[in-house]
Amino acid sequence: MQSSSVVDLPRSRSALLDGLPAKAGIGLKPQHFQEVLATRPGVGFFEVHAENYMVDGGPMHHWLGRIREHYPLSLHGVGLSLGAEVPPDEAHLDRLARLIDRYQPTSFSEHLAWSTHREVFLNDLLPVAYNGETLARVCRHIDRVQERLHLRMLLENPSTYVEFERSTMDEATFLAEVLRRTGCGLLLDVTNAHVSCTNHGRDVGDYLEALPLGAVGEIHLAGFAEDTDAAGDPLLIDHHGSAVAEIVWGLYAGVINRIGARPTLLERDNDVPSFGTLHAEALQAQALLAAAREPRHSDCRRGLA
Repeated sequence: MQSSSVVDLPRSRSALLDGLPAKAGIGLKPQHFQEVLATRPGVGFFEVHAENYMVDGGPMHHWLGRIREHYPLSLHGVGLSLGAEVPPDEAHLDRLARLIDRYQPTSFSEHLAWSTHREVFLNDLLPVAYNGETLARVCRHIDRVQERLHLRMLLENPSTYVEFERSTMDEATFLAEVLRRTGCGLLLDVTNAHVSCTNHGRDVGDYLEALPLGAVGEIHLAGFAEDTDAAGDPLLIDHHGSAVAEIVWGLYAGVINRIGARPTLLERDNDVPSFGTLHAEALQAQALLAAAREPRHSDCRRGLA
């Protein structure tokens, strides 16, 4: 299969990447449905996990349909298993296509990870080896997703805790080559970048500098937990269960000061607080977006604190 590019995609969906406003959005949770509709908060967009809506009806669709009437929507997948040995499940792709037709989201994204093996489905996003074999496989799978869904998707950089001896390239190089071959965009999770670089003893500034930041179509910010590994070294866990850390805010400010404002999502999937608490974080991101310089080719480390 030839690698797809955005110019080959049907116009009706190829523009999805450009649809999200360069503002701060919030991950939409069921406990906040009624408050969002009642108060119509000033939020740039909402994002939901696609797999939570892969049914034909029910209250989740009732509320999301009403909220979609007032806000741009981003779909974030967690189940395509792009790094698995086998191609994405066609039935899953069919359900995803119906969901996209139903809500006409302005963005769709997935993870650089795998979560299936043969007939087994794992409740985790597991890392891949960064080598030529994996690269070709991931690109084939992304090509199939973009071909079936008729859109340009975004690929999210992972949070990782182990690395593979058979890797022959670093993560940033791997991601850049996937984007080059498939034409997909990058979902930059700044928290994941900090978590992975800390866990593997690498400099996050070097990592961000090596990424193709011009391809960033969305940014994610979330909280992490701190621990230590068996050797007593720092171990960070991407748990999406706390406020965004100051170091991540600093990294984020450095990125958008380099590339300009980008759609930015505040994620909270565990210990979900009140909507007001999440909205306050979104407003903090919005203030940084408003203050961001126009895109420039300065050192990505500048402003990283």
